[in-house]
Amino acid sequence: MTDHALRLLRHHRHLAELAAFPFDFDLARAAHGHVEPVRLASGGPLEVVAGGDGGGTYFLCADGSVLYADSEGSAGIIGSSVDEALEVLIGLPGWHDHLDLSPADGEETILARVAETEKEISEYHGVDEERAELRAALDLPARSPAELIGMLHAALLRTEPDFLLLNAADGCAYERLDLHPRPSLWEPVLARGRADLARLRTGDAAALTTVAGDPVRRRVVLRAAQFDRADDDLGLLRRLLRHEAEASMTDELRLAAVLVGLRGDTTDLPLLHEVRDTDFDTWCGLGGLPEPDATSEELRCWAVELDESLFGTDPTDEPLSTWTDLAADQGLTELARVALIRRLDEIVMNQRTLRRPGDDKSLDPSPLRSLAGEFEGLGDLTQALRAQRLYAALQDTAWDRVSARLTQARLERECGQLVGAAGSLSVLRGVLVAAPDESLRHWQGVNLGRFIAEEHYALARALADADRPEESGAVLAAGEAIRGELSGAAAEAVRKLAEETSARVREVS
Repeated sequence: MTDHALRLLRHHRHLAELAAFPFDFDLARAAHGHVEPVRLASGGPLEVVAGGDGGGTYFLCADGSVLYADSEGSAGIIGSSVDEALEVLIGLPGWHDHLDLSPADGEETILARVAETEKEISEYHGVDEERAELRAALDLPARSPAELIGMLHAALLRTEPDFLLLNAADGCAYERLDLHPRPSLWEPVLARGRADLARLRTGDAAALTTVAGDPVRRRVVLRAAQFDRADDDLGLLRRLLRHEAEASMTDELRLAAVLVGLRGDTTDLPLLHEVRDTDFDTWCGLGGLPEPDATSEELRCWAVELDESLFGTDPTDEPLSTWTDLAADQGLTELARVALIRRLDEIVMNQRTLRRPGDDKSLDPSPLRSLAGEFEGLGDLTQALRAQRLYAALQDTAWDRVSARLTQARLERECGQLVGAAGSLSVLRGVLVAAPDESLRHWQGVNLGRFIAEEHYALARALADADRPEESGAVLAAGEAIRGELSGAAAEAVRKLAEETSARVREVS
């Protein structure tokens, strides 16, 4: 990381003017900021250092990388430092037209494309003399267009996952500047599992002990075995199956049982039954397992049926959550976050992706609830709230509306959006009063009623702590009214919380 060139531009007006025209890196435009508030999904800092004639903005990231965002909602890294970015801008003044190029296109194609672009530019303004002067003054090397395309291509591929740019207001992600292919999420997620599987296949006993005893590595290696099946894996699969049972019921436990059962070896039936009987969850999760005296064909048929309905051999058929969960478990948090944000954006832009199979008029909003939960698991409450709000808006029954608004209010409170949380609870109470169906008929005597009261008290306390006595008192009063409608047991369960909250609200009133 260097900022040598940036310092020179900031201290020498003539050089700054050259960079601004004809190379469209204008330091003076930094004062105007970007066309809209933005932030990185990863949470890192951004500093506006320059702008361009078309409304684009150059941001300096924490590691020195330069992120360019245009005014149309696309962004990408264009250099690992300001020096490198300027090499690209000065050496390729028509770089916007070369975002599709890569070293794979070959030097001949690259040189022809660059020459064509510069010919068009020269019809309006020459760049050769300015380029030579600016390169010399900034001490930048004179690289070939092919080398610069290689640098730009490598920089663009670094944009995700660490430099995904978001609209700060609505949380939507900027599109990529380029269309170069990237590895699917499952590839980096499975990389460690593939390496472990290869090592286990060598018969390394120590490695088997280590992997089998590590819940995350065990799950990932089982997924690797799902997509790379070998007849000689049966011994290690038996070992992994036995250890996975210690985690109770997981998708990978069912997968391990299927991979063992596909061999049709009836001597594995006692092991499979032992695993199934680990606890109630495993007993339910491995339901339908053939009896201990089943034939080889019956065992194989059971495994094949589950394999075809739940697993298979193509990683692209797996639900996104399979890979985001495993990514998060391995510490690949930003990879998971990017994939989830892109999926949420897809739904926000086209709710028809939620259509139920075979029913063009009905939407299934449950993927939004799953996304909200996954974001919350990553600690990204902002994106969780974004997903939850849309989920709440798509609910039909009174019960589902209330439940969804309750979660929305909690997330708003935890995000510090206390007024929004109060509004969500107000909408919730309106549904309780004028429920459009019978689904809420017994809300006062079930856990939902207690949870509603508890959230009112939690918000009232948060408002009191934020020194907002009027709002705090209003939410407390609403909570007390809710408590007054609860059954005796439910009301008693929140009595202490109600008393503590009332005392806190009186302190600030």
